[in-house]
Amino acid sequence: MPRPRVTSDTDILAATGRAIGAHGPGRLTLAHVGAEAGVSPATLSQRFGSKRGLLLAFAADAAAGAAAPYRGARAACDSPLAALHAVADEFARHMATPEEMANHLGMLQLDLSDPEFRIHAAAHTHAVDAALRELLTDAVARGELPAGTDVSRLARAVKITMDGSLLRWAMTGDGDPAALLHDDLDHLFGRTS
Repeated sequence: MPRPRVTSDTDILAATGRAIGAHGPGRLTLAHVGAEAGVSPATLSQRFGSKRGLLLAFAADAAAGAAAPYRGARAACDSPLAALHAVADEFARHMATPEEMANHLGMLQLDLSDPEFRIHAAAHTHAVDAALRELLTDAVARGELPAGTDVSRLARAVKITMDGSLLRWAMTGDGDPAALLHDDLDHLFGRTS
C-alpha cells in the first residue's frame, strides 16, 4: 500500500513559487523546490516527472487560481476599490526585492517563448481580466467610479498600471512598492489628492 502524501501538491506548487522568486526558473533545481517544500527531489520527480513538468504544473495552477486574490479581497472589503488596493498590497508583498521581481520575470520569458507555457499565461491573463472587470463593474454600481465607465478598457489599464508600477519600482528601487501601487491606482481612478 502506498504511503499517504504528507506534503500536498498545493503546498509543493506554493513552494515552487517561493523558489522561483529566490532563484528564477533558469537556475531553479528540484533540490531548491524540495528544500522549500520539505520533500526530496526524487519525490518531485515522481509527482511531476521533471523540472519542466513541475514548472508547467506551477503555471497551470497559477492560471487556475488567478482570480482568487481578487475574489478573496472583494469578500473581505466593503469597497470594490479597497479590494483592488488589497490585491495590490498582496502583489507588492510577493516582490520584496528587485532581484525577486527579476526571478519571477524569468517565468514571463518561458510564457512568451514556449507554447505550452503560453497557454497557461493566456488563461491567467483572461482570468485576471475577468476578475478586474467584475470588481470595476461593482465599483461603478456602488458609485465609486462614474456611470458609463468603460470597464473593459479600465480593467486593462489597471493591470498595465499594476504591472508597470512594480516593474518601475524594481528598476529604480525608489519607494515602497505597495505605496507606489496605491498612488498609481488612485491617479488612474482620478483620486489623487
